Amino acid sequence: TSKSNLSPQHICHPDFKVGTLDSLVGLSDELGKLDTFAESLIKRMAQSVVEVMEDSKGKVHENLLANGVDLTSFVTHFEWDMAKYPAKQPLVSVVDTLAKQLAQIETDLKSRTAAYSVLKANLENLEKKSTGNLFTRTLSDIVSKEDFVLDSEYLITLLVIVPKSSYVQWQKTYESLSDMVVPRSTKLIAEDNEGGLFTVTLFRKVIEDFKVKAKENKFIVREFYYDEKEIKREREEMTRLLSDKKQQYQTSCVALKKGSATYRDHKVKVTPLGNPTRPTAGQNDRESEGEGEGPLLRWLKVNFSEAFIAWIHIKALRVFVESVLRYGLPVNFQAVLLQPHKKSATKRLREVLNSVFRHLDEVAAASILDASVEIPGLQLSNQDYFPYVYFHIDLSLLD
Repeated sequence: TSKSNLSPQHICHPDFKVGTLDSLVGLSDELGKLDTFAESLIKRMAQSVVEVMEDSKGKVHENLLANGVDLTSFVTHFEWDMAKYPAKQPLVSVVDTLAKQLAQIETDLKSRTAAYSVLKANLENLEKKSTGNLFTRTLSDIVSKEDFVLDSEYLITLLVIVPKSSYVQWQKTYESLSDMVVPRSTKLIAEDNEGGLFTVTLFRKVIEDFKVKAKENKFIVREFYYDEKEIKREREEMTRLLSDKKQQYQTSCVALKKGSATYRDHKVKVTPLGNPTRPTAGQNDRESEGEGEGPLLRWLKVNFSEAFIAWIHIKALRVFVESVLRYGLPVNFQAVLLQPHKKSATKRLREVLNSVFRHLDEVAAASILDASVEIPGLQLSNQDYFPYVYFHIDLSLLD
């Protein structure tokens, strides 16, 4: 093997209770399905780790371990776990244990990732309220109590969106758009790329008339009622969801920049004016969160390891069962793990194995060289069958 650029590792099987030939044939089929299911499950779990570690994707592989070591090391130093999967039990029972273990992990994975998805969706819905321009975004993180005349029987403060090109026109005309507008009551409290948000105070009885005249001059009155309890509730909800996502589920940092009324990656920046100490939504006196490992990531790490270990045991079982079915009893074969140092060496590996073991099945060996040769009684394609028992282990779980 050294001349062929291959790295062999012997795999020792315990003395299994073989059972009957009929039971082995059934197990062969069941193990094939279980192998596919286990591989799919660990790939889904690996992808979940990627999603949870959204801001630390470079560290994903550090969290995809088996028994505390990297996957290649675990496979190349594999030993049958007699405590988890006792060889004294019938093979049917061992396979049943593996199947139940993986089924439970999948059930838990579905429920936990569903809860995480709901949390992310709720957070995204709240964050969407803080995106967009002054016409559509929430105003709760822009305005303050001081901007409004509150608890007045006669007066009310409206919020008006004015295009940037019309600032001068607004200042000159807002007092005369209708009767009973309080002089000098306007104030610019926030602006974005398109315009500014102005306050204006007037008598309640002329609200509708003022709205009509403002619209004629391309000034848009934004419907908004200042409710301190509702604003506080919205801010607390955002803070709670950010905290839950970070503390309960992920390791990545949540950075909220002081002095900005938008969250990270928002497309439109709205700048509050005139009150630099006003808290922005979600800020809550914290500029950033440190890293920590939440329950979902911990669960994924532990159960990814368990599922991967179970998968490799399934591979070992498949080698054993197929070898007994092919070569018969008593058990007289050696399982070996072969890892080509380069991908290009795979073809050479096939040639060497075919040369060494062609005597075990001359028809299969010949069919590798001649695709027209059919293997009697076998329902596999020629590419799937070799004169030796072969199973592939793909450790590229994120590809």
